[in-house]
Amino acid sequence: MTRSVQALAYSRPSLLKSSQAGQLLGLETAGGLTPRGAEPHPRFFEGFLTSPQVAARGLLAVADVAAARYYQRTLLSSLDPVVTGNGDRLRFESFSGCCGVYARLDVLREGLDGARTGHGTTNVDVNNPLREALSRIAGDDPLHLRVGPQEMAVTTLEGPVVEKKVPLPDRWLRGFAEAQVASAAFDLRAELPAAEAVRFLRSLPRSSGHASRGAQWVIPAGKTLRPTTRPVAGAVCLPGPQRLVSLQRVLRHATALRVYGPVADGAAAASAWEVVLPGMRLTLTLSPEASRGFSGEGGVLEALATDDAAADAELISVLLAWEPRIEPADLAEQSGLPVERVRAALVRLGTAGRVGYDLADAAYFHRELPYDADRAERHNPRLVAARQLAESGSVVLDGDLAAVASGDNRYQVREKAGALSCTCQWWADYRGRRGPCKHALAVRMTRRGATVTAGAR
Repeated sequence: MTRSVQALAYSRPSLLKSSQAGQLLGLETAGGLTPRGAEPHPRFFEGFLTSPQVAARGLLAVADVAAARYYQRTLLSSLDPVVTGNGDRLRFESFSGCCGVYARLDVLREGLDGARTGHGTTNVDVNNPLREALSRIAGDDPLHLRVGPQEMAVTTLEGPVVEKKVPLPDRWLRGFAEAQVASAAFDLRAELPAAEAVRFLRSLPRSSGHASRGAQWVIPAGKTLRPTTRPVAGAVCLPGPQRLVSLQRVLRHATALRVYGPVADGAAAASAWEVVLPGMRLTLTLSPEASRGFSGEGGVLEALATDDAAADAELISVLLAWEPRIEPADLAEQSGLPVERVRAALVRLGTAGRVGYDLADAAYFHRELPYDADRAERHNPRLVAARQLAESGSVVLDGDLAAVASGDNRYQVREKAGALSCTCQWWADYRGRRGPCKHALAVRMTRRGATVTAGAR
C-alpha cells in the first residue's frame, strides 16, 4: 500500500480551559485553503455553542473514528479530523485507519451562537489531553468555541511549535471519494424517534468478537428496526454493527436516528447511520464489510475513465465557493454542461477531496482536502491496468461486443443498455457491484477514444 506523510503544523496544542466567562475551547488549525488562498492557520469561528456537551461528545466520536481500525486492529492509526467552514455551519470529518468508516459531525447554524462562520478547510488538533478534557464536560454550562488562532494572534505567530507527521495511505484518499459516491446513491430508509433509536443502538455489539460473520440486515417495523436473516424488500444492510460504537457517545442527546442505504439486491452494501442532535448531526457511513474498505469499491472509475470529466472538473471547480449545498442542476445552468457531465465532474473532484455529500440535505458540499486527483488515479490499480490495456491496443471492438487480450487470456465484454459485463472472474464475483473490471474500463476508454497516456491528459 503506497503511503505518504502529511505534516500537520499547529501554532500550539488545542486546549480546553476555564475562565470567569466560562469554559473556553480553542481548536488549533493547521495549514489549509480559504477563499483568500492557502493560510498557515485559518480562523473559521469564534462564539458559543448552544449545546456544549453534545458538541464535545460529537467531536470525540469523530476523533474516535480517526484513531480506530475496525479491521486488523493491531495496527494503530490516527489522523486529526478535518474541519470545513461552509458559511452557515462547521463540518468535522474523519476516516478510520482501515478505510471502512467515514464519520462527520455537522454543527449547524442553530448549534452555533457567534459571528458568521468562515469558509475553508483545514485539520484541527485533537490531542489526548484535549480528549480527556472534553469527556469531562457535563451539563450545558457556557462553552466558548474558537476554531483557529485568536484574532490578535493571527499576525503575531512566529511559527509552529507543534508538529505531527501522520501516514496518509493512498487508499484513504480513494476512500473519501468512494464514500461520497456511495452516499449519493442512498435514500432515506428509516427514521426512528429518540427512545427507539437509543434502544436499537444500545442493542448492537460493541466489539467484533460478538459480531456475527457476513452481512446483517434490518428492516423498518413501525417506529423501530428489527433484524432479518435476508435482504427482503425495504431492508438495509448493517455491515459490522460493532463499527457504530462511536455513536454511543451521543445517544443520551439523540432526538432521532435516520438510516440511509441503497435498494437491497441481496449483496452486502454500504449504509449510513445519522444521529440527529440539538443543532447538529453525527453520521457514520459503513463500508459493505468490516474487512472491505471503501477504497476498492470502484464507484469513481467510470468518471475517471473519460477525458471529458477532467476538463469538466476544471470548469466546475471554478464555480465552487465552499457552499454548504451544491446542486448539480444549478452548476449545469452556470456551466452550460448537461447534468450528467456535472455529476461526473463532481465525482472526479471528489477524488481530490474537493466535494463531499450530505445525506440529510441530499446535496454535495464544497471542501478542500490536501489531496491530488491525479495521484488518486495513478495509484488506482484497476484504472492503471485499464489504461495500459487501452493504450497497448489490447481491445478489439465489434459492435456491442469487444475482445480484450490480457496476459495469456482473452475476455469478452458486452454492452447492453449502456452497461458493460465481462467474462472475467471479477465480474463473476461482483456483477458490477464494486464498479467495472479493468477489461470493461479498457473498452469504455477505447470507445471514447481515451487512449492517451496519463501524463498527456
